[in-house]
Amino acid sequence: MDLPPGCMVSEKQCQKVCKLKKSLYGLKQSPRARFGRFTKLMRAFGYRQSNSYHTLFLKMHHGKIMTLIVYVDDMVVTGNDPEERKARQNDLSREFEMKYLGHLKYFLGIEVSRSSEGIFLSQRKYALDLL
Repeated sequence: MDLPPGCMVSEKQCQKVCKLKKSLYGLKQSPRARFGRFTKLMRAFGYRQSNSYHTLFLKMHHGKIMTLIVYVDDMVVTGNDPEERKARQNDLSREFEMKYLGHLKYFLGIEVSRSSEGIFLSQRKYALDLL
């Protein structure tokens, strides 16, 4: 690590190493540190991390289920407990910079449409992009 321009130190101090207490944005370790913080927080809220997909978190309590999945800087929260969803949204927004974008419309190349008959998932746009 190079010292910032204008920083004057003695010859003896030039041989020292800096230990960062917080990850810097843009470094490879940054997302890992953020996800570690996120995982710790979700476990504190009673969520269980999936063994097969480590960015999937589940919580089952009294017949209610909540799922939360993270991909880079996108997050999808779903379940049959609206109070839990709102509480998690508030808790996470206090800890991380985030905003609610409404009902899911598109995620990882999958288009999501809602109707009275249910939820329809389509990869039409993804297929067209490939063609």
